[in-house]
Amino acid sequence: MAAYLILDIHVKDPEEYAAYRERAPATLEQYGGRYLVRGGPHETVEGDWNPERVVVVEFPSVERAKEWYASPEYQEIVGLRLRAAPGNTLLVEGV
Repeated sequence: MAAYLILDIHVKDPEEYAAYRERAPATLEQYGGRYLVRGGPHETVEGDWNPERVVVVEFPSVERAKEWYASPEYQEIVGLRLRAAPGNTLLVEGV
């Protein structure tokens, strides 16, 4: 069953974040991940949530998403994102 990683991030350092964005797609592909949303305009239609940048990544399963996150390839670059664009991340199983 598909799984989705949903990120709400605040870009503090655009240059360091650009370095992360350059390297991240290759790590995702190895685990079957693909971007569904990668920034872009958004609108809050209910509630008071006001994210700066929304990213949604689809994986074949929760297990594959967790494997990707713990992988040596991703762990090598996750620090770039955490420093440059801290935020909230949610992993949810699809239906």
